[in-house]
Amino acid sequence: MAATRHPTLQAESRRLNFLKRWVKRILWAFIGLLAALALGGALYQLAAEHHDRQCFPQAGRSVDLGGFSLNINCTGLGSPTVILESGLGVPAIGWNLVQPDIAKFSRVCSYDRAGYGWSASGPSPRTSLEISKELHALLEKAGVSPPYTLVGHSFGGFNVRVFNGLYPGEVLGMVLVDSSHEDQESRMPASFQAAMAKSDRQIQRVRRVMPLLIHLGIARAALNADPSLHFLPRDLSEEIVYLQLQPKFVDAIAGELASFSESARETRDSGNLGDKPLIVLTAGRMQEAPGVPPQDLAAFQEIWIKELQPSLAHLSTRGRQVLVPDSDHLIPFERPQAVVSAIREVWEASQSK
Repeated sequence: MAATRHPTLQAESRRLNFLKRWVKRILWAFIGLLAALALGGALYQLAAEHHDRQCFPQAGRSVDLGGFSLNINCTGLGSPTVILESGLGVPAIGWNLVQPDIAKFSRVCSYDRAGYGWSASGPSPRTSLEISKELHALLEKAGVSPPYTLVGHSFGGFNVRVFNGLYPGEVLGMVLVDSSHEDQESRMPASFQAAMAKSDRQIQRVRRVMPLLIHLGIARAALNADPSLHFLPRDLSEEIVYLQLQPKFVDAIAGELASFSESARETRDSGNLGDKPLIVLTAGRMQEAPGVPPQDLAAFQEIWIKELQPSLAHLSTRGRQVLVPDSDHLIPFERPQAVVSAIREVWEASQSK
């Protein structure tokens, strides 16, 4: 006679089978929810991309530099031509609140560095020396002849100084807008250096998964929720988000960050400006930095305003520092008229040389 299974074992077996089926259904439901969210995110991204392509055509024109192209946008008439060099992470349209007023008295050109905006990815490493050579080739190919008044915001300050070191005879004057300084990393408090290093590592990690984050609409949702650009006109902030939502853009800023120390060395070696007119605009407010105690932030702000930025003004015998007390680092967005006034002053002074 066959052995009869113990009732308790039978009950436990049924209970175990029930739990397995229950867990399996929950997992499938979770997978289905994730799939639905992914599909919804992808459809959201496709609809938003279609809207952006209709609303935001290319501003400027693409110029082939042999192997890759850069976008340049020139407006206005007059000489010397004003060349606008953006900060790290900001496409050429970051000058949209400045360029129209410059075009009223001179020819002015903004451009997308390699990997930014409407420009293709460029060769590595992404140092200021490489960027300056690319800008010079772009201006030649685009028929934008010297002399130039150079304007550099943030990391763009490195690039225009290296450009001047390479082609000093083509530069008549310069405006540095809260420019990076070659000694800034060594002068930062330890907490600030740690926060910057952490941010750099995060960008390198995001770089690997950025195509997926863009495809699923996650990157767009995150950028739209970022309050840092909400004070801008809506169409400008939306266009900046559109141009930032590209894997090549993340690759470009990651490359520039990876080469920042080398770019600082190249900038230090580029020399001074002699007697060329120079204005150094300095932000009066320091942006908050996650992970940096307020006292460390205040200490570095003191160094930034009273030591590092004044030393930039000493690059020229005709240099001077102008404090913009009601702006943080994003002066071209927050106080564009301060930038316009500085450019006009340097542009006029350079004509009298």
